[in-house]
Amino acid sequence: MTIKALITKLPLAVAVAAASSVVSAADLTVVSWGGAYTESQVEAYHKPFTAETGTKIISENYSGGIAEIKAQVEAGNVTWDVIDLEKADVIRACDEGLLVEIDPADLPKGDNGAMATDDFVDGGLEDCGVANIVWGKIVAYDESQFAGKKPGKLVDFFNLKEFPGKRGLKKTPKVNLERALLADGVAGADVYKVLGTPAGVDRAFAKLDEIKTSVVWWEAGSQPVQLLADGEVSMTTAYNGRIYNAAEVEGKPFKIIWDAQFAELDFFGIVKGTKNLDKAMEFLKFSTDTKRLADQTNYISYAPARKSSIALVSDKMMPHMATAPANYGTAVPVDHAWWADNQDELNERFNAWLNK
Repeated sequence: MTIKALITKLPLAVAVAAASSVVSAADLTVVSWGGAYTESQVEAYHKPFTAETGTKIISENYSGGIAEIKAQVEAGNVTWDVIDLEKADVIRACDEGLLVEIDPADLPKGDNGAMATDDFVDGGLEDCGVANIVWGKIVAYDESQFAGKKPGKLVDFFNLKEFPGKRGLKKTPKVNLERALLADGVAGADVYKVLGTPAGVDRAFAKLDEIKTSVVWWEAGSQPVQLLADGEVSMTTAYNGRIYNAAEVEGKPFKIIWDAQFAELDFFGIVKGTKNLDKAMEFLKFSTDTKRLADQTNYISYAPARKSSIALVSDKMMPHMATAPANYGTAVPVDHAWWADNQDELNERFNAWLNK
């Protein structure tokens, strides 16, 4: 079964544990992206795990990448146990020996009796990672900033004349280059073929040049929502769950443009050298079972990575999932293997472009 076939809120302290700043040997440090996403993990994974095992979860946030993992592993001073990673980073970190390899046979079966290898969506199991969610990198806008015609397609993001205002973009080449090519007329099926040529890379940057002076750059997942709320941008790229939370829970006038969303998987991995390997593995298995993955959808609109979890998603939440048929028609899967091979080179090109 492919991804395409799948069809409250509490304040979060940075440390969900005792007031002491010292992490005890009985604690487990789980690192994620912050905001509504981490809140959903606290409710669906952390609290139930603590209730069942007695192990306290220390919740820390980061902004992605593998630099911090690499620094800990190379220094022999690993303080993180479990980390939530995008797929390209799982591949890179595993290749560099920074994560613990995970045997799928050790993972729990689905509630439908299916082995993990059959129950996770395509691409949901990596040598060093187990997928937890399917989500979309989308474009969102503040409806109150457009009195007349509303944006509805990816090309509208690049149309400053008809849809004026600043644009929010994550400060990375990944997906921004693909979006630029799509907006320039490249078909979704051809994006990585075109981007794999020097001319294609030039074409992508040329398209980004059209909006460069109107871009407000963001890095953390919470920032796009804040940029919209503060009126600093009229449209921004964002994560679908963050916009869902702002619109549906907080009542903000934000709308998602599902056209040409980029479908992503997030994974749990275990940092090589953790002093809490057994507990970390116990938490990983617990938080990626059928029930827990379905439970998370009660708090945020990220689809579960297990097929057996889909039937447990509520009718209220299903339309907000990136994998819902109405949202997924023009989705483009991110080619993580391609980015694992080209990330460093394009980061260098992107940084040079930023400084022009």
